[in-house]
Amino acid sequence: MFNMLKTAVLMAAITALFMAIGSLLGGRSGMMMALLFAVGMNFFSYWFSDKLVLKMYNAHEVDATSAPQFYGMVADLAQRAELPMPRVYLIDEEAPNAFATGRNPEHAAVAATTGILRVLSDRELRGVMAHELSHVKHRDILISTVSATMAGAISMLANFAMFFGGRDSEGRSHNPIVGLLVMILAPLAASLIQMAISRAREFEADRGGAEISGDPRSLAGALEKIHSHSRGTLLPPAERHPETAQMMIINPLSAGGLRGLFSTHPSTEERVERLLAMAPGRVV
Repeated sequence: MFNMLKTAVLMAAITALFMAIGSLLGGRSGMMMALLFAVGMNFFSYWFSDKLVLKMYNAHEVDATSAPQFYGMVADLAQRAELPMPRVYLIDEEAPNAFATGRNPEHAAVAATTGILRVLSDRELRGVMAHELSHVKHRDILISTVSATMAGAISMLANFAMFFGGRDSEGRSHNPIVGLLVMILAPLAASLIQMAISRAREFEADRGGAEISGDPRSLAGALEKIHSHSRGTLLPPAERHPETAQMMIINPLSAGGLRGLFSTHPSTEERVERLLAMAPGRVV
């Protein structure tokens, strides 16, 4: 309940930031235009984000005939989680990773790279897919998509404010220094909010995934393996579309500059520690 409340507050904050930049650009009318733009973007994200992200990653759908073992694993976990069967996709990339997308449990999809199937054991892979189904069950995938869309739009508006200036409600131009500060600080604030939303949801999905699979140790082991392999193997679609990195079970971006400072994922070490604390027989 606390995580849900926290997420709602953070989503309200990122929307308010979007409207504030609109106000800077065009006063009260600019703020209203920004609000309408935000509503339109969220509408698009709600209905089409899953198709867009799957296309970005060149994912291809599989079934019980083309990938019987993997598809059967997801079907079994979905049944354990009391979820409708999601669409299942594979991505032909060496970097081990996985994500879930879709607007709700009835229209969800899970995707995994072919690399993760080679790197993980069956039990570890079950833990990963259970984690993704936990995201589906708690509707995190919609929240993360909307926050990513809003964060990207805030960066776009901030750049627009810098290069084209803005006007207050009486039509007077703003100080160009204000535009510069907005260009720097607004995307930074949006990234911090997006990071807070994503980190809270990852911890919850780890817990839910451990419960669905019944095997927190294997999920912990999977996170360690993915983290280790990701440092040496790039995931090109994520590098081209960094706004999608928050959807992955482990951040796939090369850790350079601000990307490393504002990771949308908690540290792997802390996630593993929390999962091992859930394991039967753990001595505290």
